[in-house]
Amino acid sequence: MVADFMNNGPNHNSATVAAAVSGAFPVTAGDTPAATEPIRHLYVHIPFCARICPYCAFYKDLLDRSQTQRFCEAVLFELEEKTSAFDVVPKTIYLGGGTPTALRTSQLEFLLGGFHQRLDLSALEEWTVEANPGSVSARKAALLCKLGMNRISLGVQSWDNTLLKILGREHNADQAEQSFHILREAGFSNINVDLMFGLPGQTVQQWQKTLEKTISLRPDHISAYCLTYEEDTEFFLRQSRGELKANPDSDADFFEVGMSLLEEAGYEHYEISNYARPDFSSVHNRAYWSGEDYLGVGPSAFSTVGMRRWQNLADYRAYADRLLLEQSPVGATENLTTEMKRAERIALSLRTRDGISAVELQRFARETDEFIMLGLLREANGKYLLTQKGKSLADSVAAAFL
Repeated sequence: MVADFMNNGPNHNSATVAAAVSGAFPVTAGDTPAATEPIRHLYVHIPFCARICPYCAFYKDLLDRSQTQRFCEAVLFELEEKTSAFDVVPKTIYLGGGTPTALRTSQLEFLLGGFHQRLDLSALEEWTVEANPGSVSARKAALLCKLGMNRISLGVQSWDNTLLKILGREHNADQAEQSFHILREAGFSNINVDLMFGLPGQTVQQWQKTLEKTISLRPDHISAYCLTYEEDTEFFLRQSRGELKANPDSDADFFEVGMSLLEEAGYEHYEISNYARPDFSSVHNRAYWSGEDYLGVGPSAFSTVGMRRWQNLADYRAYADRLLLEQSPVGATENLTTEMKRAERIALSLRTRDGISAVELQRFARETDEFIMLGLLREANGKYLLTQKGKSLADSVAAAFL
């Protein structure tokens, strides 16, 4: 079996998945649309990293302490603009990166305190912050908990130190475990552990050990992503030179081992790359996948409201310059069509355990019959869902309906 997972990196504003489905953005900025309902979901991009990982294609930059306070001020300025233009009553907030915890404790207090001052948080259910092992201290963890964060996504990736070096990670396995315990002791009862498979030189045995180690810590949520060689990354260049090579057959083995071990351990496989203990699935990500409106704050962040999508400049200095000069930070906008929204809905819904309504696929009777015959799709309660076999071929299945 050849795997062709739909990989939407381990974090961040998942509009990147939708953008891949709907096409490239024009490079002109436009006015933001009016929303008829309150905006319930907010993504905040913090681009700073202590080290640039060679596989990461998300917008990021090396941490520059001389710029971080100015950046935080710009983010709060944009937040004020967003709350002036929209009725923002968040159900979820997600701080992604980059590495949000790369900010100093005092800067996190300034930034997050500003969110409390500017937002109505009465309906907030889930406030997630991404953290890298090594950037977590007891003091910082206690502050995050005090300021209302109730979910942490910890970027472990692997418990194998050799593989962590290949990935360019700044932490080792011991530091990752220590960070996990610090977060638990600070009071976090909802912790996600990010893992990656299909790494250069990785064996199924190494992957199995990483899964077993993760399960032994009893995190509440586990994200398991297949490495992809994205353009504008060092790994992509190395692959183009023949130094690194993807192995789809091995990736399928990794994927199946992950499904088997994690489901056996009691984690629900509720989306292609995500597993959760009962009642711990990500509320924020489920909102993306179901096509709800959301606002993005920070450089490169996407927003989608109604039939309009826009993206901020992917340059934190230019982003801050514009905002502090009272100019728009938007770098690209797109008017969505009904067909584009339908394609996104199918592609994203198929990734989930809820599947896609059979009504959505009525005009694809031949394709659905063929996938059922091949054992890739099944029909239940008026919906089409991927089978265990079909999950490894999710991209190909979805492509037939786009």
